[in-house]
Amino acid sequence: MDALAGLLDGPRARGAFLLRSIMSPPWSLRIQDEAPLTLVAMMRGEAWVLPDSGEAVRLRPGDVAAVRGPDPYTVADDPATPWQAVIHPGQHCTSPTGEPLTELMDLGVRTWGASPDGPVMMLTGTYQMEGEISRRLLAALPTLLVLPDDAWDSPLVPLLGEEIVKDEPGQEAVLDRLLDLLLIAVLRAWFARPEAHAPAWYRAHSDPVVGRALRLLHNNPAHPWTVATLAAKAGVSRAALARRFAELVGEPPMTYLTGWRLSLAADLLREPGATIGAVARQVGYGSSFALSTAFKRERGISPQEHRVGATVR
Repeated sequence: MDALAGLLDGPRARGAFLLRSIMSPPWSLRIQDEAPLTLVAMMRGEAWVLPDSGEAVRLRPGDVAAVRGPDPYTVADDPATPWQAVIHPGQHCTSPTGEPLTELMDLGVRTWGASPDGPVMMLTGTYQMEGEISRRLLAALPTLLVLPDDAWDSPLVPLLGEEIVKDEPGQEAVLDRLLDLLLIAVLRAWFARPEAHAPAWYRAHSDPVVGRALRLLHNNPAHPWTVATLAAKAGVSRAALARRFAELVGEPPMTYLTGWRLSLAADLLREPGATIGAVARQVGYGSSFALSTAFKRERGISPQEHRVGATVR
């Protein structure tokens, strides 16, 4: 398992919000749903994405944008167009003055807008819970990234466009998995671009020594790893691994492992029926107490507090 696959493994999209929007100018949507991550794929026409802080970016047909929350932003036909609708947490839609709009602009299965024949069509896929996306991965992303149409070649956007309007048994699971695949494809293509400034842990994956060590940690985080055992598996001395790992990843191997274990634990704790003891064993801690101590030291709250917070959101 590589670093990107590891970060997206485990809890992921569940009942993600997916929508096909068809618009006619002038239009402007204020997005303040506080979602951790949203993908926007342009099927036809153009749109502007305007973060509250940061540079506005134009999307053209075939482009895909990833917007990292929870800060609000605007999607519009033109930066000067006043807001016409506001998307709130839970994907509740109102006018800027608070009148409900969801039913008024319903155009069919997962389709929304002012006109079924509008010149602009875009697909939106939103991860609604923070635990569905690793915090380590989110921290590596800019507030807004755009992957131009000519930067990649993937059938996933057209496929998602076909599936998003279907209403068949199991369709929600199909759409969740397609959104996950699209996210992975977008991030893989994005991190390969020089302007992406891919995180150190991602770049280090290509190194024959550190990449091997990272795969070992991701494949089996519960193993009682030490720098010595990890170095033996990687085929180098303990000192050589420690030095090279710190140079390429930016932190020592055991510090990285702790962060990876706690990220996994944070996601697993959101699983229905998960116990702290079971999660502790899955991520390499010998007891609930050991996990709780490490979790609170690194995150400032206990595993139980983290799980309760995830439930109420």
